[in-house]
Amino acid sequence: MKTAVIEPPALPIERGWTMADLAQLVKARLTFLVLITTAVGFYVGWQGPMDYMALLHAIFGTALAAGGAAALNQWWEHKYDALMVRTRARPIPGGRMTVREGLIVGVLLGSAGVVYLAIIVNLISAMLAAATIAIYLFAYTPLKRITVANTLVGAVPGALPPLIGWAAARNDLVLPAWTLFAILFFWQLPHFFAIGWIYREDYLRGGFVMLSGEDLEGARTGRQSVLFTLLLLVASLTPVWLGIARLVYLPIALSLGAIFLLLAFRFQTQRTPSSARQLFLGSIIYLPLLLGALVLVKR
Repeated sequence: MKTAVIEPPALPIERGWTMADLAQLVKARLTFLVLITTAVGFYVGWQGPMDYMALLHAIFGTALAAGGAAALNQWWEHKYDALMVRTRARPIPGGRMTVREGLIVGVLLGSAGVVYLAIIVNLISAMLAAATIAIYLFAYTPLKRITVANTLVGAVPGALPPLIGWAAARNDLVLPAWTLFAILFFWQLPHFFAIGWIYREDYLRGGFVMLSGEDLEGARTGRQSVLFTLLLLVASLTPVWLGIARLVYLPIALSLGAIFLLLAFRFQTQRTPSSARQLFLGSIIYLPLLLGALVLVKR
């Protein structure tokens, strides 16, 4: 997924990678978020008594695919990661894992995830997992050094995990499934704009073309944060209209969306590291609360 976690700079560690390095290579915290959204998509899409074994199969296959995509991303960008404070201590640029080892881990995990989903779950979920890896690696990753539109492109694979979960549960992709995609897609934009503003100098140092690097005053970044937070608020209400959530979900989504929008407005007016961090933290709190409400009031 394209969602990001602010990582504090770590001190260099001696050569010889460990399980902790492997967890960092597959972006374990980000992958965990991917699995939560996959599980939500499965649960919301499932009809009848819950089949927990089917859910575990969907989560396991998605975990392999997501971990593989993260490892391949770090393999691709290891030279640029070495230039940035927040990423230079990752296993490959930190010298604890070879470039070849990172590539092998990424290919094995990604391939295993797609094959597992195709054989154990269904073909639609496997195709979505393959699309997630392909867009993340071959579209989003290279575009990060070319155009600020990379953030929009990267939000696509970041929003596919709930569709994987839905497809695993129902073997289809009907309209209600796409409301989950829309929620994740729009959520990622203010989330990542906040991170981009906090680390704008680091991204410039690494040669990444981010909106925050071109928008020195922060006006465009602030406006777009507000715009996509507003679109997120609208998208978050559609589960009621599409009949996948009970009416009690509506005031919850409205309240959470209003608070998130307020943080985006504050960032737009202040454009400071503090307001950006508040927007980032708000996004981290908002998403599990909204998805949790959706799960609890599912029709």
